[in-house]
Amino acid sequence: MDAPPLDKENTKIPSYQSPKRSIDKLQVEMKELSEKAQQLLTEKLFLENECAQLKKRANRLDEELRNLRTPPYVIGFIQDRVGDNAVVRNSNGTVFLVSVNRRLDESLLIPGARVALNQDSLSIIEVLDNSWDPLVSGTEIIEKPLTTFSDIGGLDEQIKQIRQAIELPFERPEAFREFGIEPPKGVLITGPPGTGKTMLAKAVANSTEATFLGLVGSELAQKYIGEGGRMVRELFDLARKRAPAIIFIDEIDAIGSKRLDMATSGDREVQRTLMQLLAELDGFETLDDVKVIAATNRPELLDVALLRPGRFDRIIDIELPNSEGRQHIFEVHCNNVPLDKQVNIRKMAIATEGYSGAEIKSIIIEAGMSAIADYRNRCSAKDFSSALTIMDRKRKDSLHNGPDSLYS
Repeated sequence: MDAPPLDKENTKIPSYQSPKRSIDKLQVEMKELSEKAQQLLTEKLFLENECAQLKKRANRLDEELRNLRTPPYVIGFIQDRVGDNAVVRNSNGTVFLVSVNRRLDESLLIPGARVALNQDSLSIIEVLDNSWDPLVSGTEIIEKPLTTFSDIGGLDEQIKQIRQAIELPFERPEAFREFGIEPPKGVLITGPPGTGKTMLAKAVANSTEATFLGLVGSELAQKYIGEGGRMVRELFDLARKRAPAIIFIDEIDAIGSKRLDMATSGDREVQRTLMQLLAELDGFETLDDVKVIAATNRPELLDVALLRPGRFDRIIDIELPNSEGRQHIFEVHCNNVPLDKQVNIRKMAIATEGYSGAEIKSIIIEAGMSAIADYRNRCSAKDFSSALTIMDRKRKDSLHNGPDSLYS
């Protein structure tokens, strides 16, 4: 029996067979899924990297925590070596025979070396660098002073002497060896206040490549017994380590005064500091490339042992400048100062009889300030006359307060 014919118009195709989704729509969905997968992969890498950073931080914190929980080391000094062991003195002064960590360099384990000791066994764990007193390490001048010899007027002979004593041994050490003579160890600069003693030392520091250590003598006068001598010893040790070096001690009379039989405990401590300084200047340890410059305006107070040859081999005396010297000082300090034609430097040099270089510089500063206050671009003779009157008044006040005030 034959099947009835199909009605093509009424026949419906099933929905799963109808192409409702176009290829373009599928491609868009595929692209969106691909971008989302890429975004998720990027986020995954970011989270993995962040997780790794957090693990590293956690490890660092664990290490820091372990270090904080580690008992502190004891600081000591090696006194002697006994085979593979060492005799050390710890911070409280007790002496022990201890073992040495085998990984340490044997060449560093010498008597006097500063070491870290285990708190329980007191065995040597590390070799430490020498520690300098903050006052000693702070004496090193890192940046060179700007003062040069051309900035100093009226001291040509003194400049020549100090350059021969300080710079020449640094520049031509072989010449001293050929002549068989020992170069000067130290130079003492004396003279009234304001004559250029400190400026001379600054100029030396500027003109040489040597390490410059500068301090005031009163810094070496300490309160506790032995502290001043220790600082002097560390100062010279630091200079030897930084050699070639120059040590400048300003106002050396603070520790170099004459020793007296009747003295207080403070005076005796200053005398101990002086004796350590004498030993460093002319002791068993050679200074080699270390030179000492000292300055004072009261040389009559210094101990005789400090002034003898072999310690301060050259004494440079700076007097108040004469007329030519004062004129040179005026010319040096007025070099960059705009002056009127009426200003006569020679006349001012004659009018400042008995003035020091510092007082002459003060006159020039007063004259410049007067011109600036009046909104003028040049200093006039009237400005210098007024400045000279002000300085005369200051000098009279100083003399009225007592002659010693000039040397304070």
